[in-house]
Amino acid sequence: MARFASSGPSQRQLRVGEQVRHALSAVLQRGEVRDDVIENTVISINEVRMSPDLKIATAFVSPLGASDDEAVIKALARNAKFIRGRVSSALRQLKYMPEFRFRLDTSFENMSRIDNLLRSPEVVRDLSGDEKEED
Repeated sequence: MARFASSGPSQRQLRVGEQVRHALSAVLQRGEVRDDVIENTVISINEVRMSPDLKIATAFVSPLGASDDEAVIKALARNAKFIRGRVSSALRQLKYMPEFRFRLDTSFENMSRIDNLLRSPEVVRDLSGDEKEED
């Protein structure tokens, strides 16, 4: 049983996730993965979330300039074992090399949607306080 109730990732998970993000970015930036879809796409790794046992790394990626985002995610999943091998030298301090899972990062789309909602005329009107309150 855990001593503390945790509401989020631990400091260790955050630190290792950031190290994995840097290592993944370096592998993709150097063009070590020989896949047409990956080579022809700029891929931004926005976040890596580690499982509590540090055995699974979920990378949230944003393919920039890709016509089919799902094709990029599938290509990364196909090459996950190769990427794991290339990243291992940068993460040799870990006891276990994590298994990589790739997910499409939709946080920017969500932020854009919220921003558009906040800029809608109804919300602007409500926030401006121009209307008189009725009793």
